[in-house]
Amino acid sequence: MKLTNDWKDYKVIATGDGEKLENWNGVILLRPDPQVIWHSKSNLSKYKGLNAWYHRSETGGGAWEFLKKTPEEWTVSYKNLKFSLKTMGFKHTGLFPEQAYNWDKMIELIKGAGREINVLNLFGYTGGATVACASAGASVCHVDAAKNMVDRCKENIRLSGLENAHVRYIVDDCTKFVTREIKRGHKYDAIIMDPPSYGRGSNGEVWKLEDNLFDFVKLCAEVLSDKPLFVLINSYTTGLGATVLENILKLTMEKHKGNVEAYELCLPTEEGICLPCGTSGIFIGE
Repeated sequence: MKLTNDWKDYKVIATGDGEKLENWNGVILLRPDPQVIWHSKSNLSKYKGLNAWYHRSETGGGAWEFLKKTPEEWTVSYKNLKFSLKTMGFKHTGLFPEQAYNWDKMIELIKGAGREINVLNLFGYTGGATVACASAGASVCHVDAAKNMVDRCKENIRLSGLENAHVRYIVDDCTKFVTREIKRGHKYDAIIMDPPSYGRGSNGEVWKLEDNLFDFVKLCAEVLSDKPLFVLINSYTTGLGATVLENILKLTMEKHKGNVEAYELCLPTEEGICLPCGTSGIFIGE
């Protein structure tokens, strides 16, 4: 288990009954969380100052209920990194704060490498990892199939004062992009991926994590440089444990020397418990 303790602009206030109450730099949100199967000590929806509450729909998706005036967009900072937030669809805000543990780890590895590092960030979303790696001096190729998410990554780069960083933004299907990079002979020293549990491509292709992840990681291994720095896999699929990610990395990184570690990411709460927030596996080259 890896705990993120260094946030100043974010905290989990309380949890219970399938929900988590959070403070995002003064904006209080109540959001669903399937991991929270215990009861709350109080009625979280009655919390003083609550801005918005996301309600799941029985038919899928859901909607925000705004209980008081809420900024359309606002920012949070993590150390020297800044991110733009908004109440988005499917309960999201545009940031996964538990990933700060991985941001710190990647920054440490990049700064300690003693050489120029090229990073490929796949399923890059709004670019938390891209911003972190760019802040450490790496060149980053940020890939996501959704143009609006890539645009938000550009905004986060700007907010963090990294306009002059070497970041390439690609709107594309990640599998198709990696396949083309292999044909072009392009290589990367580090790969980050945050693949969805389920998705469909522009031509109706079906992505299912349990069926496709191993082959995808194996494909990505073909764009690694001869001396890879790291490969990081993030998963938010319930039931996909750390050992699964560890095994995938050990089997796909066989020709490279290094170590593999996998762990559950957690956030501390003001109740004094740890909230589980997904799983990560990382290969670190020697």
